[in-house]
Amino acid sequence: MEKINSNHTLISDGAWGTFLHAKGLLPGECPELWNVTHPDDVYDIAKSYVDAGADMIETNSFGGSRFKLEHYDLADRATELNQKAAAISKKAAGNDRYVLGSIGPTGVILMMGEVTEEELYDAFKVQAVALDNGGADAIVVETMSALDEAELAIRACKENTNLPVVCTFTFEQTTDGDYKTMMGVSPDVMAVSVLGAGADVIGTNCGNGMEKMIDIIKIMRAAAPQTPLLVHANAGSPIVQDGATVFPETPEEMANLTPRLVAAGANIIGGCCGTTPAHITAIAHAAHQ
Repeated sequence: MEKINSNHTLISDGAWGTFLHAKGLLPGECPELWNVTHPDDVYDIAKSYVDAGADMIETNSFGGSRFKLEHYDLADRATELNQKAAAISKKAAGNDRYVLGSIGPTGVILMMGEVTEEELYDAFKVQAVALDNGGADAIVVETMSALDEAELAIRACKENTNLPVVCTFTFEQTTDGDYKTMMGVSPDVMAVSVLGAGADVIGTNCGNGMEKMIDIIKIMRAAAPQTPLLVHANAGSPIVQDGATVFPETPEEMANLTPRLVAAGANIIGGCCGTTPAHITAIAHAAHQ
């Protein structure tokens, strides 16, 4: 927070899922279980982003809630897998980089009556405490689309740890040209709501490449003039080549848009789907010119 307040742009890491699959994670296999069964591979991913110039790296815990782990009959191992995720990233980060403990959506919808507020809060609490105990320096509640779920996650983190909390939502451009989540939440409404729930840093991840992220950050900056903003952009919009999904934006293309993202108000910049250590190195160079 001190670096952000001194107008220093911080660099975050890039995609994790892409690397896990490249290292052999099979479809239908639990990514978080790799923290126990393939810790060296998980460490290599984290370390590759440190070496690329990231100031902070995430943890392999995006789907670490008991609701997600239930699909693999691993719900009773939520504490173990999240704590191990943080410990691996902390080892890679060393003493001069930060670890963001990743908490993603649970996949259950509160407004549909699939879960109670208490059950959802408790699941986020288990994750947050385990990430804290594993060595996380902050928690990032990411890829959210519903205000009620995000607010419960933030509360669970703030009330059960002393860590700063980042919250990011995923937006899509509508036919009218504005941006909404799949639950109909706009960037300005999101900003006000999650700040009210206690978030220290807000932002957007996934769903868009750098160019559209610039538009979203401008809206957020207008709604939250003093709040640090984080962006994890995809490497462009996905296309299908030879039956495989590819994210086409090159490191150079993302780097060329980075100064505009900084000018729009972004304080922390990293990548999401399709981004690699090469993308992060290019973004870091462009942000610090």
